[in-house]
Amino acid sequence: MEGNHIIKIIDSILPQTQCGQCSYTGCKPYADAISKGEADINQCPPGGEIVIRALAELMGVEYKPLDESYGISKPKAVAFIDEDTCIGCTFCIQACPVDAILGAAKQMHTIIEKECTGCELCLAPCPVDCITMPEIKEIISDDNANKEANIARERNNFRILRLEREKKERAERNAKRKLQSNKKEKAKLIEEKRAEIAAAVSRSNNGEIN
Repeated sequence: MEGNHIIKIIDSILPQTQCGQCSYTGCKPYADAISKGEADINQCPPGGEIVIRALAELMGVEYKPLDESYGISKPKAVAFIDEDTCIGCTFCIQACPVDAILGAAKQMHTIIEKECTGCELCLAPCPVDCITMPEIKEIISDDNANKEANIARERNNFRILRLEREKKERAERNAKRKLQSNKKEKAKLIEEKRAEIAAAVSRSNNGEIN
C-alpha cells in the first residue's frame, strides 16, 4: 500500500483521543510513525486491545499486549470543570487538542461534553485542580464511537490549521511592528542628524559674525 493510504487507514483505526500518550503529538503522527516502522502497534492506551489487534492484522504482525510504559487502558471519561473554582486562566483551553473548552481570560470555562475526547491533557495545566474526569456510564455503540472519532479528527485538524494561521499572523504582525519601529528609529536618527548639522551651521555663522 502507498504511504499516504496506509497512514490514512492506520489513523482511521486509532481512537482519535489526541492524547499524546503514545509519545507522538496526536493520532496521525503516531499513524505515520507506525507506517514507517518507527513506532510499535501497542503504544495506544485509549485504544487498548481492540486497536492493537486491528493494527496487527493490518500490518501483518503478531498481536502484542499494550506497552503499559505508555499508560494503561481506562474506561472512557469526559472532562468536567468545577465552575465555582475555575479562575479563568485559559491554560486548559490552550491544552485541549480538539477545542472542546469554552471560555476566555478571567472568565469561567466550561467543557463541550460531546466534543471532549477524554485525553486528560487539561488536567496538568490547571493551577487550581478544578478539572475532574468522570467516567461515562452509558455504553457507546461502535457506530457512535466511529462518528465521535471522525469528529475529533476533524476538530483536531481544524485546531492545527488554526494554530498555524495564528502563528503566521503573529509573525506578520511582529514583522510589521519591527518594520515600523525601524522606520521610526531611522526617522529619529535623520532628525537628530539634521539637528546636529543645523547646530553646527549656527555655531559656524555665529563664529563668522564674531
